[in-house]
Amino acid sequence: MQLSTTAEVLLKSRYLLPGETPEALFGRVAAAVSPTRKDQFKTVMEELLFLPNSPTLMNAGIPGGQLSACFVLPVDDSIRSIFTTLSRMALIHKSGGGTGFSFSRVRPAGDMVAGSAGIASGPLPFIHVFDEATNALKQGGRRRGANMGVLASSHPDIFDFVRAKVHGGLENFNLSVGFEAPFFDALRKGKEYELVNPRNGAIQGTVSAEALWQAVGAAAWSCGDPGLLFLDTINEKNPVPGLGQIDATNPCGEQPLLPYESCNLGSINLPACIRNGEFDYDLVSSTVRLAVEFLDTVIDINCYPVSEIADMTRRTRKVGLGVMGLADAFIELGIPYESGEALHCADRIMGCIQREAHDVSRELGEKLGSFPAIDMSVYKGAMRNATVTTVAPTGSLHIIAGTSSGIEPVFSLAFQRQINGKPFSFLHPAVERYLCDESGNHSVVDRLMRTGSVKDLPVPESTKDILKTAAEISPEFHVRMQATVQKHVDNAVSKTVNVPESATVGDIVNIFSRARALDCKGITIYRYNSRANQVISRGCETCRVDTTRFGGMD
Repeated sequence: MQLSTTAEVLLKSRYLLPGETPEALFGRVAAAVSPTRKDQFKTVMEELLFLPNSPTLMNAGIPGGQLSACFVLPVDDSIRSIFTTLSRMALIHKSGGGTGFSFSRVRPAGDMVAGSAGIASGPLPFIHVFDEATNALKQGGRRRGANMGVLASSHPDIFDFVRAKVHGGLENFNLSVGFEAPFFDALRKGKEYELVNPRNGAIQGTVSAEALWQAVGAAAWSCGDPGLLFLDTINEKNPVPGLGQIDATNPCGEQPLLPYESCNLGSINLPACIRNGEFDYDLVSSTVRLAVEFLDTVIDINCYPVSEIADMTRRTRKVGLGVMGLADAFIELGIPYESGEALHCADRIMGCIQREAHDVSRELGEKLGSFPAIDMSVYKGAMRNATVTTVAPTGSLHIIAGTSSGIEPVFSLAFQRQINGKPFSFLHPAVERYLCDESGNHSVVDRLMRTGSVKDLPVPESTKDILKTAAEISPEFHVRMQATVQKHVDNAVSKTVNVPESATVGDIVNIFSRARALDCKGITIYRYNSRANQVISRGCETCRVDTTRFGGMD
């Protein structure tokens, strides 16, 4: 196992127990998950072929360890429900998890309040209360909490929600508007769209569907929020419809969940599965088999923060196996991310992972029993897990593994990132492979470190194609890649369409429309420099060249 300097710092600051080494961490996690399979589980993690979500790495083997990544909690239209959920959110954040909520059942601002002469404040002030509570907490004492807030497009307060982050605030929340077919019918026909009071189902007014669509695009252009959830598509593919409708996701949108469900996530490191210049599908398959068994076992050893979560999680036994390093795998194979060959390759890889993961879940179902709610599901025959695959953003995991994030293109070939308040400079490993010859082509690399791109550097056009960054890839292709991967994923796909500063609101709206047309479950955009507190910046004026494996730079 070879770790970059940055990975070692990250592990030491957030993951390792006092006196623990990375090897000991993986041993602790493997033994906690399965004493009988600990050697295999440890090996697959040490070789950085597979990593489980951060709470599992942090908490496995610790008394009372909570191991799940994400949760959805219900928010009903009462003070009791809202503040009960708030207290449960606090317990989850303390244990290391993230939370998602739909506020769509909360009555709108100005509505009547039963039993008093007062008027309702609407969902937005309560979202601010949740945000301030999150400010007072850190997930497991090691990372700040993360939330998703969803509001139905038909809610009377939808315009205030859409614009909630335009001028800052709600730093601990991602926001998404939940859209369904009636909205798109109105949008297509150029008609008015009904706003409905969730308290009594009464129509409280109408708005132009086009005006709302443009307002969402303008807000996302301004600050990256809100994203979109296509709730009708999500529920058409809900594997357990007998348990109800899904109306919220985890903080990054890849895990649509019913109220009180949680999910254990993990990711396969795709570049680590390349042997002799091509994918070793036998290695991919064997890694998938171990990973699914690992994640399924976590459900049984987990210490859940709330009894309702324990009950619901065990009823559906959802897990989410995904990937990281897709962009690095393309670079390793010499395939431009923005190409038909890349779409074909992604389709084949994800199809293999989906088939193998479902096969393993069926085998586990036959051996250990299917998830208890299978009679309320779409499955016929044995199945251990209601969902098996997800594509998460792998925020910290990809740094540990030394690869690119999730299925994202490389954001920048050189950039700065804050880890625990300390700036780190990264040189992407593709630079070492493609630009640093035996004599050390440092003049090119020095320029690259300042710009984060090879677009204007004296390198072959083929290299420029292979090393395109996220903002240099067309938005249309971002969406096509997301849609290609989604075809082979049970849950959803975390993917950001990065657009340049010069993008227009019209460009953003077109991206949204394309995502809807291609059957995505949601879509998120980010326009470069649209937020003052942007976590990652391209290039680094003061960085020195250091071609340490995977770009660990002091």
